[in-house]
Amino acid sequence: MKVIVFGATGSVGRLAVAKMVSEGHEVTAFARHPERLDIQSSALTRVAGDAMDARAVAGAIRGHDAVVVTLGAGKSRKGIIRSQGTLNVIRGMQTHGVRRLICQSTLGAHESWDNLNFFWRRIMFGALLRPVFKDHELQENLVRASGLDWTIVRPSAFTDGPATGTFKEGFGGQERDLTLKIARADLARFLTRQLTDLAYAQRAVSISN
Repeated sequence: MKVIVFGATGSVGRLAVAKMVSEGHEVTAFARHPERLDIQSSALTRVAGDAMDARAVAGAIRGHDAVVVTLGAGKSRKGIIRSQGTLNVIRGMQTHGVRRLICQSTLGAHESWDNLNFFWRRIMFGALLRPVFKDHELQENLVRASGLDWTIVRPSAFTDGPATGTFKEGFGGQERDLTLKIARADLARFLTRQLTDLAYAQRAVSISN
């Protein structure tokens, strides 16, 4: 498949790009600094751009079979980690008739809420990260209303686990232990599999290791 990955230089994005290339997909990596990807492959095309630039986004999407949105570098409130960037992606897909969208969304605090202690619930997620979660909620609403063949992937807790691990798909309950964190490599593998597996189309999937 011809796939474009937005937020390709983030911790999950770069692993997803590597996995997709290794499985034989033609991948376009869209990021502000795509030269930071240390992947050498004739199947990889690098495109420098900002997700806030609607024209650049739409031009990059043309001719692809699927679009993957990751959270990007995460240190800035610009670009793909913002709902406006995702809206630009959706509009570009609609313009060029691209149907398949796989979107990584929030940090998963809502799935872990009952197990968070006072500090995490009231200070970190309750106050400091509230604008981020509000924006990701808007992002999800935009994806759901897009009319595309979408899958939203929501990691439980954080994506800072070990390099490899195991995970459960469609985790139905609350997080049992916040020390069990989804491995970035597992998340990249899951995102990649959604390119050909439509079992989660039109669904928001929460995964946990």
